Amino acid sequence: MTTLPRPALTLTADDARRIALRAQGFLGAPDRRSGARGVLRALGAVQLDTISVLARSHELIPYARLGAVGRRSVESAYWSTPDSGAPHAFEYWSHAACVLPVEEWPHFAFRRRAYRDRPHWNHQLPDGAYDQVIKQLRTEGPLTATELGGAKRTSDWWDWSGTKVAVERALMYGEVVCVERRSWKRVYDLAERAIPAELLHDDLDDAECLRRLVRLAGEALGVGTRADIADYHRLKGEQVDAVIADSGLVPVEVEGWAKPAWADPAALAAPPRGRHRTTLLSPFDSLIWERARTERIFGFTHRLEAYVPKPKRVYGYFAMPVLSGGRLIGRVDPAREGHTLVARQVTLDGPKAVPGVAAALVEAASWVGCTDVRVERVDAPALRTPLTLELSRALA
Repeated sequence: MTTLPRPALTLTADDARRIALRAQGFLGAPDRRSGARGVLRALGAVQLDTISVLARSHELIPYARLGAVGRRSVESAYWSTPDSGAPHAFEYWSHAACVLPVEEWPHFAFRRRAYRDRPHWNHQLPDGAYDQVIKQLRTEGPLTATELGGAKRTSDWWDWSGTKVAVERALMYGEVVCVERRSWKRVYDLAERAIPAELLHDDLDDAECLRRLVRLAGEALGVGTRADIADYHRLKGEQVDAVIADSGLVPVEVEGWAKPAWADPAALAAPPRGRHRTTLLSPFDSLIWERARTERIFGFTHRLEAYVPKPKRVYGYFAMPVLSGGRLIGRVDPAREGHTLVARQVTLDGPKAVPGVAAALVEAASWVGCTDVRVERVDAPALRTPLTLELSRALA
């Protein structure tokens, strides 16, 4: 049994909440100069998802922190290359499918090795398909699965063609890299072309990779339990246990948290101060990735209902939590109709939540090119009129 070090510091629950908000970019002056690229590096991973309502999740992440950042600049920050010609990001499996800073390529060697050693796969790899994909990419340059020969055999999403199986296997092994998304399709290229030579190696052993990812998770969270830290890059608990003592994170105690916690020492060096962001959050935002953590820090239960049958949904298809004043104060299930942002369902944490929810809706509407906001349903009918009046004032 591992003996845990004695915590050097005790934090209040509010201290921990503010530290987490600052670490995630929601407290203090936003770093607009670094833009979406700075957000990516601060978070260490930005999750991708197919659902697009107001925007896709990887666009919503920098918007939530920076405000009305240009959507083209977001795509450019993820996928284009700087003047030097060196790429600055790649897509790989972290918390889920994520955009990751390119300098972290060596630290995912442990995961690439695990994939190469995997004894079984859900999809069978046809003979010769892998070598053919590598040969075609080497000859023709970056291609989508369709351009390589077909992504699917039938219309069923899981029924991959042999070519798709091969190129995805090559991506997991690290021989191929997703260098951009084109009409939401992955564009694949050889890692030897896409990754800078000084980073293109698997020299780091598993322990060094894990130490780095545990440290990055701690920095991005500010403070977290073992489960919080493990979940950030989807590590196993025992992997965290093996390296956390040497990760640079420091043990702390958080009042009201039943389990031990660790913090980024830089987050403890100065008390978190500054202006809180008011914004809609993607359901895939790293602030709320781990449900138990979200409940522990904010007293807020978060669940994506897009895959829940419609009659069983409580908050809506793509209910977006509303952050204001450092608290999660409600939810909005949005849609767009022309130049109108439609709040199909709004859930409010009491009358005090009205100004924050209205401000979040108006800013989001402006960002996606809408000039009006229409509210369809409010969970507390008595708050519908105050919310509508607040929206009218903000839009005037």
